[in-house]
Amino acid sequence: MKKKAYAAAGVDIDLGNRVKATLPQLLAATHRKEVLGKVGGFGGLFALDVKKYKQPVMVSSVDGVGTKLKLAFAMDKHDTIGEDLVNHCVDDIAVLGAEPLFFLDYLGTGKLEPHVFTDVIKGFARACAYNNCSLIGGETAQMPGFYQAGEYDVSGTIVGVVEKSRMLDGQKSIKKGDVVIGMEASGLHTNGYSLARKIFFEKLKLKPKSKVAELGNTIGDELLKVHVSYNKAVQTLVKKFNKSGKPDAVKAFAHITGGGFIDNIPRVLPKNCDVIIRKGTWDMLPIFKMIQAKGGVDEAELYQVFNMGVGMVSIVSADKADAALKTVKAAGHKAWIIGEVAKGTGISQVV
Repeated sequence: MKKKAYAAAGVDIDLGNRVKATLPQLLAATHRKEVLGKVGGFGGLFALDVKKYKQPVMVSSVDGVGTKLKLAFAMDKHDTIGEDLVNHCVDDIAVLGAEPLFFLDYLGTGKLEPHVFTDVIKGFARACAYNNCSLIGGETAQMPGFYQAGEYDVSGTIVGVVEKSRMLDGQKSIKKGDVVIGMEASGLHTNGYSLARKIFFEKLKLKPKSKVAELGNTIGDELLKVHVSYNKAVQTLVKKFNKSGKPDAVKAFAHITGGGFIDNIPRVLPKNCDVIIRKGTWDMLPIFKMIQAKGGVDEAELYQVFNMGVGMVSIVSADKADAALKTVKAAGHKAWIIGEVAKGTGISQVV
């Protein structure tokens, strides 16, 4: 049979259709009762149950996973990238107290490789099921000549909902004396990879599959550790401690992504308050100890590029700090009191 002209030009529609035919089975675990229709329509359909809310506010976010993808290509390991992306997006809206509802993905590549597509989607599905979030649609684009051979890009959009009165707005509620709780990261999560790759692969001359004694792992596998979802801990804290519906005990959360402690925490601070983060108050992961010892990067910059082992912070009233800390630990995260709120000008300091 003569090859179709579009396939000969590098875009195989029939292959795309065959690969996508497996989606219903892959996405079954992500189904929520509010989802209408099926994956594959021109638009995903979700009927919000408005009876559950007095004033529902929709919360959305879009993101990618940056140059962490370079590690996935080098290791030929693609099943965790989808988890990274979903969990990153979930954490971004969780800081407002929002429950994730549905997720849409975009995957662009030069040549569609079925096993890569399937592995990435499996990661999306695993994380969506964990976060009770439906994967209701997406786009797979074949663009020959646009990407390097064997490479692709992914991005995703999440939509969630929060009751207006329960939205977390630290700028109105945070005050001097409040306490900062840090929740443990798994590693770099999805930020700082351009610098990390330069340190490990150019400066230290490691290969992705090099075993590193300090890590008890290959550097590639260590750098591919999945971005943690803090959604369950966030929701539990808000329900348990903000019983009035207002942020009276749990004031705010900050997702420690690009910009580290320095740029992310000020997003939730009032203009008359600073946060003081105290080094040494949490168990720093070996990967960050290694970056600190061998990276040749100014220490102040490390806390602005990396999460340094703390992926999410919560700002809570001092009288509820110990109880909140126990609740986070009970939700399955290592956590510590890592700082406090002081009078200031709306900045975050690491001392």
